[in-house]
Amino acid sequence: MNGFLGKHALITGGSGGIGAATARQFLSDGASVSLLSRGLDALERTEESLRNEFGERAQIQVLAGDALNAQDMKQALQSAHDFAGRLDICVSTVGGGAIRPLLMHDENSFMDELRLNIQSAFLILKYATPLMKSKGGSIVCVSSDAAKLVFPWLPAYTTAKSGLEGLVRAAAEELSPFKIRVNAVRPGLTRTEATQSLFENDAIYKKFAEEKPLGRLGEPEDIAHGIRYLSGPESSWVTGQSFAIEGGNELRKAPDMALMVEHIFGEEAFEQVKKGELPFG
Repeated sequence: MNGFLGKHALITGGSGGIGAATARQFLSDGASVSLLSRGLDALERTEESLRNEFGERAQIQVLAGDALNAQDMKQALQSAHDFAGRLDICVSTVGGGAIRPLLMHDENSFMDELRLNIQSAFLILKYATPLMKSKGGSIVCVSSDAAKLVFPWLPAYTTAKSGLEGLVRAAAEELSPFKIRVNAVRPGLTRTEATQSLFENDAIYKKFAEEKPLGRLGEPEDIAHGIRYLSGPESSWVTGQSFAIEGGNELRKAPDMALMVEHIFGEEAFEQVKKGELPFG
């Protein structure tokens, strides 16, 4: 307990499920936090919830900005550093992807997912380094089990998360002279605002859970505990790693999401894809 006393962390996607759970974990261990997200209203609700839980002793700063915008990211990191007089930890939770077969993508939709998942992490790595280099620190990115498993009908997302983990390894090597550690967690399907509807669908829940030896899907706190470890002194000899936190899914296979593709795009369009045809021209 209190292993983070005096430390300061910036968390992007700070109003989301994993971001908020990570902030709660850091605050409980004595850190102060800066939370970045595009929506100030959601950030303020997260701040209010955390203050109600931890009281006035909680040192929290909220920052409205886009994690994919270089200027916003640079300003947020500087504000986080100025808030506490130091910056020890950065957590990049921004990311996501859509169920969309390869033959239904165009060059823009495909590259948008790479940008969302990779550029958001790249900007943290780039602009946090000058602020961390004198004392070292830890940067943790949120990847996905889609970086390791073959998820049919998620080609852009799997490519993006695989690329993110390549960036983590390359950055860990380049930033090691500054004692900046770079790691990732690799969650399976986890309950967030964006995925809540999947958790409420019994058929989808069962399809995902049956591929996980531990028999359930993830909660934000499951991921936050892993981020906490990779951010803290217990992992001081760990860098360039991606830790799977997904109920053992990588021991088996990714769930088949064909029914979800049909539901989203229609049976006729999906049949064209399966024949190697381009349904959208």
